[in-house]
Formats: sequence, C-alpha cells, structure tokens
Amino acid sequence: PNIKDWPEQPALSEDLLLKVVSYITDPVTTTDELIPSGETSSYRSNPLGLAEFTLSRRDPKYVGRSKEVDKLEKARAAGKNPVDLEPELEKVYAQIKTIDPDMVPADTEIGSMIYCVKPGDGSAREQAASCQRVIGGLANICREYATKRYRSNVMNWGMLPFQMKGEPEFEIGDYIYIPNVKVALDGDMQDIKAYVLGEQVKEISLYIADMTPDEKKIVKAGCLINDNRNRNR
Repeated sequence: PNIKDWPEQPALSEDLLLKVVSYITDPVTTTDELIPSGETSSYRSNPLGLAEFTLSRRDPKYVGRSKEVDKLEKARAAGKNPVDLEPELEKVYAQIKTIDPDMVPADTEIGSMIYCVKPGDGSAREQAASCQRVIGGLANICREYATKRYRSNVMNWGMLPFQMKGEPEFEIGDYIYIPNVKVALDGDMQDIKAYVLGEQVKEISLYIADMTPDEKKIVKAGCLINDNRNRNR
C-alpha cells in the first residue's frame, strides 16, 4: 500500500503507560497467529481493515481491547483528558505520582501491550507487527523473540521490543508505567525499571537486546515511515 494509506503514528514520549491487552503463554506464537493469512489477503491495501484480524485465531478479544486503549491515546494526543473516557486512569495516575511526582499525564503516551513467551516464528510478514501498531500497539514483552525479522519489524513499526526474565507479575487489564524510556534507549538497556499498577505498585525489570543507532532513531520517531518523513522535510 501507498505510504499515505498508513495512519501516522506519534513520536515516542519520554514516559509510557502500557495496558496489557493479550497474555499468551504458548511456548511459541507464530506470525500466522499474530495475523492470519488466507482470508486477510484482500485487505493488504487497507491497514485498519487488516488489523481487525490480529490474533483472531488466538485471542479474539485482543482487537477490541487494543482499540479501546488507542482511543485513550488519541484523546491525549488531541489535548483531551483520557480520564473522561476511562475513569480507572484517575487511580492509575495517582499511583504513578507516588513513584514519579514529576510525571505529566498529558505528555505520557498510552499504548497497548502484548505478552508472549516467544513471538514471531514463521514468515517474515511485516503485517504481524504493523497490525498491532495501527490499533494502538506500543510494545511487546516476551522472554525472547523467535526471529530477528519479526523483532526488526516490531521496531520498524515504532514498538518497543521489551524482554524480561522469569514469570510476569501482570495480567490482562493491568497497566505498566515505564518512565524515562528514551534515556533507557540511550543506555545499555539491560535494566529498565517499570511499574505494574494494580492493588499495589510492583517494580519489575525489563531489558532490550542490542539495537542499532538507526533502530533507536526509528523507534523514537514512532516508526520507520515517520523517520523517512522527517528525513524528507
């Protein structure tokens, strides 16, 4: 599809608020599970139409959950208060203030997040990543990425390829706050502090495997399309 067909994505903010919208514990999650082939082929030039099939065979509620999070981010980006759409954010923001008093909700990007053990096995279709992104995806958290190609596609679409050791201390519906993420990208990325917001605030440690300078630039720009647009301006 033409570059103009793809919804423009926001540049990465300094602080992030992620909502867990899918939690998959299978040993491997394939690209064909992330975005099925076959019946989706006629939607190749329709990014938002194609995204309706994301994880349809594995987690049918994923798309609806992610789109609800995307509404919050669109409201924030438009200068509105996302709390008006989702009252639970009032408690979430109050919890964040206890660990980061300087956090500004209006400047904190909101996005959805998928947890998988080992995602991206199979074909190299970039739609496995782009379909997450166009409906609000901002990050994946996993133990490892099944293929370098899928991980590269995640970064090219402006999503953060987080990894973690051990069992997750979060579940679907939880929010995860990650402060100073751009500072973390400029460091060694081996101990990125994040906070699960629930009945209690729990600190967890994430990490990101090596990224090239270009990959970091792309993620900060919001996606490869944004980075190319910036170069041409």
